[in-house]
Amino acid sequence: MRVESWFFGGLSLFFLPIAVVYGLLTGWREPVGVVGVLLVGALAGMIGLYLGYTGRRIGTRPEDRKDAEIHEGAGEQGHFSPWSWWPFSLGLAAAGGFLGLAIGFWILFFSAGFALVALIGWVYEYSRGDHAH
Repeated sequence: MRVESWFFGGLSLFFLPIAVVYGLLTGWREPVGVVGVLLVGALAGMIGLYLGYTGRRIGTRPEDRKDAEIHEGAGEQGHFSPWSWWPFSLGLAAAGGFLGLAIGFWILFFSAGFALVALIGWVYEYSRGDHAH
């Protein structure tokens, strides 16, 4: 994860001075833009620090070595539910939430309730039914 941590650290070092340049170019009359760019730089720095610490903890991955073979990266990459409809439902709820922001807040309330049901369903998917653990 060395490359990823350096990449996000570089983004942080890029965005923090850009916020100052942006402030100077706007005459410091637009504080929202300056704060937004500062927050982007801070977020990139936090991600870079997390990836750096995680990279030190788990050691060198095959992707980080020049002499690595393809078979070294084989194996389980995670657990994904190919039959789950909950992510689709949550995506529809998010789309409804953005629609509510654009058209009217009454849609946002219905979408928030639908999103809550979809999120709970996704979290507890393996706690009941045929696939309960």
